[in-house]
Amino acid sequence: MLKRNETLDDALAKVEERYRARNPKSAARFEKASEHLPGGNTRTVLHYSPFPLAITHAEGSRLYDVDGHSYSDFLNEFTAGLFGHSDETIRSAVREALSKGYAFGGPNMYEARLAELMCGRFPSCDQVRMCNSGTEANINAIGLARAVTGREGVLVFKDAYHGGVLTFDGDRPSPLNVPFKWVFGRYNDVDATRALIESHKDELACVIVEPMMGSAGAIPGSSDFLSMLREESSKYGILLIFDEVMTSRLGPRGRQGEIGVTPDLTTFGKYIGGGMTFGAFGGAKQFMSHFDPSGPSPLLHSGTYNNNVMSMAAGVAALEKVLTPERVKELNARGDALRERLNEIAARREVPVQVTGIGSIMCIHLHDRPITSPDAAKESDPRLRALFHLEMLERGLYLARRGFISLSLPLEQEDYDAFAAGFEDVILLLKPHLPA
Repeated sequence: MLKRNETLDDALAKVEERYRARNPKSAARFEKASEHLPGGNTRTVLHYSPFPLAITHAEGSRLYDVDGHSYSDFLNEFTAGLFGHSDETIRSAVREALSKGYAFGGPNMYEARLAELMCGRFPSCDQVRMCNSGTEANINAIGLARAVTGREGVLVFKDAYHGGVLTFDGDRPSPLNVPFKWVFGRYNDVDATRALIESHKDELACVIVEPMMGSAGAIPGSSDFLSMLREESSKYGILLIFDEVMTSRLGPRGRQGEIGVTPDLTTFGKYIGGGMTFGAFGGAKQFMSHFDPSGPSPLLHSGTYNNNVMSMAAGVAALEKVLTPERVKELNARGDALRERLNEIAARREVPVQVTGIGSIMCIHLHDRPITSPDAAKESDPRLRALFHLEMLERGLYLARRGFISLSLPLEQEDYDAFAAGFEDVILLLKPHLPA
């Protein structure tokens, strides 16, 4: 337990010591894995100090690690695990598809139905194309915008994340990024962004934006900001791309349906594949028809596993039978209630902590200053984040190191109650170390 006379570094050292003692098999797995995997893993976001837990199996809303501990899963694969870990409808669909073979090298019996379901659900989509990840979806959408406009510039927002090769630290692209011609705006800054679009109107092919920034801290885009993007991009023939890889789960018709702003193109990923590998991008037929191989000068869009049978079958089952509009509303109402409950606890206990987000996606921030852009979200001390995270894991509550949470359908009220109790316990322990 933390003590008021401890320094933050002392408190972190103690919780890390307890963590190592509780998880020797995860530590051993990490050490062995590091021989052949740089950093012991093959996905950077899954790493945290002193080493990540090694998961052996999962069921429903629970995860189980190699040291025999179980956790209520409040991360749910960074929004991809919306259905939990063992939805029987999806598992049955995958088993049936697998029994008929896989990797056909030809169209299968699922992809057209999945496309139909997606186009019926999301207002911007007359047609879609499948791929393997949200990263691929965003690259293809930007590429399409550049092809149809004949321009090269891409307006993106500082600290945005649109995939593994579309990652930004402020206005610094990752060295691994695709080399598009970037123009950087500030999220939720209506006037400055309007002026930026006007000044770059002749070079911009597209604006790409998340209606709520996910990885940057669950920061909702204001309706004024998103409506302005629609207005200004339309004025200058610039395509507006909504990255709804995460946010399409925030309403029966995606976030775009909730706010009444329809982009030219939308990108998808995560949960729509029922928990399998998935990505897609879609939009108005006038743009998507450029991929029709029978049309004049068609654009090439390839990918061995674009229509892989497992993802297509799981996606059809997920959208057709499991994630009805009613269940989308119910899950997001639960998320709103949890977020409000956590914020009420922090206020009542006079702890400078806040939870941002919309519906079933949220993020815990260890300060109480207003958060409308990633600059403010970055103000949480990384040591406090580590301390909070390890204390929550010790209480059997699984979330991301950065405080990110996404909910799943099988979570029950007792899970929410346990999370709220753990949250209250931990923020009180952290209170002496939090900024005034």
